[in-house]
Amino acid sequence: MDIWNGFLSAIEGLVKQSGILSLSWQNYVMMAVACFLMYLAIKKQYEPLLLLPIAFGMLLVNLYPDIMGAPHINLVEIASMDDPAAKGHVVREIGGKIFYEDPTYGGLLYYLYQGVKLGIYPPLIFLGIGCMTDFGPLIASPKSFILGAAAQIGIFITFIGAILLGFTQAQAGAIGIIGGADGPTAIYVTSKLAPELLGPIAVAAYSYMALVPIIQPPIMKALTTKKERSVVMAQLRPVSKLEKIMFPVIVVIIVAIALPSAAPLVGMLMLGNIFKESGVVERISKTAQNELMNIITIFLGVTVGATATGTVFLTPKTLGIIALGLFAFCMGTAFGVLFGKLMYKLSGGKVNPLIGSAGVSAVPMAARVANKVGQEENPGNFLLMHAMGPNVAGVIGSAVAAGVLMSILG
Repeated sequence: MDIWNGFLSAIEGLVKQSGILSLSWQNYVMMAVACFLMYLAIKKQYEPLLLLPIAFGMLLVNLYPDIMGAPHINLVEIASMDDPAAKGHVVREIGGKIFYEDPTYGGLLYYLYQGVKLGIYPPLIFLGIGCMTDFGPLIASPKSFILGAAAQIGIFITFIGAILLGFTQAQAGAIGIIGGADGPTAIYVTSKLAPELLGPIAVAAYSYMALVPIIQPPIMKALTTKKERSVVMAQLRPVSKLEKIMFPVIVVIIVAIALPSAAPLVGMLMLGNIFKESGVVERISKTAQNELMNIITIFLGVTVGATATGTVFLTPKTLGIIALGLFAFCMGTAFGVLFGKLMYKLSGGKVNPLIGSAGVSAVPMAARVANKVGQEENPGNFLLMHAMGPNVAGVIGSAVAAGVLMSILG
């Protein structure tokens, strides 16, 4: 009988320690969402480098919430300052009683998440992006800056909408930046303006970046005609090495003087780019765009996904943020295409308005989607390099928009 009772006690303890009793229905819903995102990353290959670690982090935290648990300090009362139990601990007196501090440690992802919370990962991601980015199409076609700027209008429209829905100005600014479809920028701005919303905004920003091939084409087709989508654009002019070297230097000087708050993002982006274009630090450039970029992407993706716990994520406020983020992204795409149509008219039909959709950033996926939609109408149409101009302009534009919001609201 004693053996049987011991066995039952062991089973009871095992059940209590497992997640069967502690997990809520929200956790199971988020697990299903995580599995769906993994399906999109693996089967559909929608930005798998981002979506897969985000989805797995989401799955992991809903199975084992303590992996994101914060450290805390327990106060243990003792009889005197010389109590042997307090050896090696901080001892203090509170209200006439003596306690020693018994610290506990946080979960693994809690510590990795500090790079997100403190705004360290986003500039490092921008460094890697800069090393992988060719600004040649933008330099060859400066009018691409207009399309990159136009796509940021969705940020400010959503900012106003979020305020009308009851969010504070700082929260509205953080929500609006999702429209730039630039995950590192969204994380950086939110960590400065509304850190309490960092989880849902980061997940929304990266999810919409990954879902560009699903979200953008219907908007692009609804706002353009078959004739406009079939426009074949003239080949871009060659860009000299001197132009490519001078460009990051000039941009960082202008942005840092005009918007100092945007300097960390734009500065690291341009530092990476001058590593690439100078040709004299190839080893550093390869490290930034490969090893460093891959490591930061893993840490960023998994920890961002781990903020999506069921009990926190499935609330009306959070779902409202997700909806507003989608609205911002759609508006950015729409305004980019509409300004592309304007340029189509002003150029006498020489500009394909589809390239305006790439102004939302999401490098290089948005440019690939513009190219794909154009080829569906005209198989001989190659818009990729033309779309890369607004695409990289959108990266700069979203960072500048972030600087504006932080300067006004910070």
